Amino acid sequence: MLSLRQFQQFLAVAETMSFRRAAEHLNMAQPPLTATIRQMEAELGVRLFERTNRINSLTAAGEVLREEAQRTIDQAERAVALTRRAGTGEIGSLRIGFVASAVRQLLPTLIAEFRESQPGVVLELEEAPSARQIAALLEDRMDLGIVALPLPSGAEPRILTQTIVRSRLVAAIPARHPLANALHTPLTLAALADEGWVLFPAAEGPGLHSTILRACAQAGFTPRIVQRAVQMETIVGLVAAGLGVALVPSLFAETGREGVVFRDLVGHGSPIAYEVALTRRKGHNLPALEAFIQTVLRVLSLR
Repeated sequence: MLSLRQFQQFLAVAETMSFRRAAEHLNMAQPPLTATIRQMEAELGVRLFERTNRINSLTAAGEVLREEAQRTIDQAERAVALTRRAGTGEIGSLRIGFVASAVRQLLPTLIAEFRESQPGVVLELEEAPSARQIAALLEDRMDLGIVALPLPSGAEPRILTQTIVRSRLVAAIPARHPLANALHTPLTLAALADEGWVLFPAAEGPGLHSTILRACAQAGFTPRIVQRAVQMETIVGLVAAGLGVALVPSLFAETGREGVVFRDLVGHGSPIAYEVALTRRKGHNLPALEAFIQTVLRVLSLR
């Protein structure tokens, strides 16, 4: 098996058609270079150069070897370059989950910034509730999750979290509901005790689901759930249809939604915290993953 070093020495001779000039180019003595070419010819069983006292030309076999040797060296250099780029997070792929309601305004900017700085990394994006993301992280089906806190019980010892958004929950009320128009009256959570609620299933976001139920319990009631929906966008849509009230992240109040009035809550236990975090499995430290996290932090610092 010929080595890359032998290929490099052969190509130097083929390019200069001179053992002396090739040896100078390679910064080596001429006799070892001549010996290398003879050894290659012996191993291959062919002559690579037409020569008398000097090299006249490449043989047909030498022409083939020149082309293949150059291709081999180019591929080897590419392998080294790609390996180094992978080590710095410049290439590869990332499987990222996200809660759309948490980052619907942030995600497009994150993707654009990351693709500009790391064009060689392929992003595989999946919208999923927090609980599904945590399960996927633990089963190595996802590299990074953007989830709503708190984490499901039992996940904390195996998951690293980094909070990136700190906000609050607000009440989403159908626009025709009396509470939507009583803006002069502070709205407490207890005021929603007799209303029908639209809420996501506990299994899809157990941490946040528990937070909401605990806040309601502290206000003296258990919410009467009339409709369940997984995504916050869907929940807000169902509120707009008049099916009930809900608690949703305050960013919905910032952007607004026709048919829905968003109101801050006051009184005991308010505001109810809503936090979004980057999550990953402990020990999972891909360079591309670190590069994406740094992009997130950079974008957030500019907002």
